[in-house]
Amino acid sequence: MISNFSFPNRMVFGPGALSQLPDLIAEQNANKVLLVTDAGLVKAGLADLVSNLLPGAICFDGVEANPTEACMEAATDVLRKNACDLVIGLGGGSAIDTAKAACFRLNHPGPLADFEIQVDGHLKMTNDVPPLIAIPTTAGTGSEVGRSAVITRKDEGRKAVIFGPKLLPIIALCDPELTTTLPSHITAATGMDALTHNIEAYLSTSFHPICDAIALGGIRLVANNLETAVKDGHNIEARGNMLLASSMGAIAFQKDLGVAHALAHPLSTLANVPHGLANAIVLSHTMVFNKPVAALRLKDIGHALGCATDATSDETGADLAIDFVRDLLARVNLPDHLSAVGITESMIPDLSQQAIADANHRTNPRPCTESDMANLYQAAL
Repeated sequence: MISNFSFPNRMVFGPGALSQLPDLIAEQNANKVLLVTDAGLVKAGLADLVSNLLPGAICFDGVEANPTEACMEAATDVLRKNACDLVIGLGGGSAIDTAKAACFRLNHPGPLADFEIQVDGHLKMTNDVPPLIAIPTTAGTGSEVGRSAVITRKDEGRKAVIFGPKLLPIIALCDPELTTTLPSHITAATGMDALTHNIEAYLSTSFHPICDAIALGGIRLVANNLETAVKDGHNIEARGNMLLASSMGAIAFQKDLGVAHALAHPLSTLANVPHGLANAIVLSHTMVFNKPVAALRLKDIGHALGCATDATSDETGADLAIDFVRDLLARVNLPDHLSAVGITESMIPDLSQQAIADANHRTNPRPCTESDMANLYQAAL
């Protein structure tokens, strides 16, 4: 069954939902469409599934992992030169973020730093942007329901987050059939990204009880479906539930995130560790770090994960949650230490300097210092 609902944007969800794309385009009265995707999805044939529904669409397939400013500008040039009036982002977070960034960049010149979240860049995002339809092919970032895009600034070796209501896709088209051929290791890493979003959102110090409830629901979906999606990629129910968990994580982190993301971003920019895998490795270590000040919330997370927490103390419940996350890593065959992805002790000072400069730790339940960042990297090594 295909469902239509709105929160925070319009969502078209269910197996076969891609078939509704021509009608969705027609509703927008678009004359020319730009499809933003990556070469891998072109090779896999998924880009053709979309473009065959849209005769005359222009395709930009230059999306790179951890998209850079150069990637954003290249996509924007194609958008501008072809006078496209609607954009489709097809892929994981990198493709959808590139599509968002191109829509934003079209009518917003100037240094990217002026539009970053920590300087209230959304206040400068005043010009029109083309409408965007997001079609995720992974279940991790939830970018299809988010108001931000992450762009790597190679000149500074860090990730920049641009944020604003105008970046929210008008429609998130979530078809689990598009995720069934995703390799198991990517399914695992992106699924752990979704879990990290939900856990960090629930632990965030910002007040948003609605997002708290969504985060716990997303955690429950990951616990019940990720291992199945990894080991049986054609299980449509598990794939669909992971897409929902991914979207729920991104909705929940309107509350903001925490120290796991502050640690993960430098691992991507300085060491090329895929974002979801970086989050997966550091997540349990950050839960241990936060336990002294957030045991009750961690116990809630343990309950959502399916742990037997009812008759336990807050501290024991928190430990059950931490153990579950570690066990889940093993069950989906992901490494649990940074040394497995090439991180060495000599890299920790540079990583720590970048991590403390990352805004995500500001809403972590336990305040962080640069020394804390170094200790967390060391613990995860």
